[in-house]
Amino acid sequence: MPSRLEVLEQLVSRGVSDPFPIYGLALEYRSAGREEDALRTFSLCRERFPDYVPQYLMAGQLCVKLGRPEEATKWLEAGIAAAQTKRDHHALGELESALSLI
Repeated sequence: MPSRLEVLEQLVSRGVSDPFPIYGLALEYRSAGREEDALRTFSLCRERFPDYVPQYLMAGQLCVKLGRPEEATKWLEAGIAAAQTKRDHHALGELESALSLI
């Protein structure tokens, strides 16, 4: 039986029309300690689905963890713009809070 990581990798490799499998794969990589793979996958999600707001906070937090404050700032600022566009006030507050901690 394939693992959740393997299933997500297969889904994403086939191409998806929904951001969640890519986002889920990035989270799985992060949980597995594969931070660089996670960042690459967050970037893929951003390229294909720039309006998917949750990715920005997770990627920004990961960049902070990796000691990359400039990269974290870029992710969080882009997330703030996306959240404002979507009028997602909850996510906007989380993103602004994360940005203020850098």
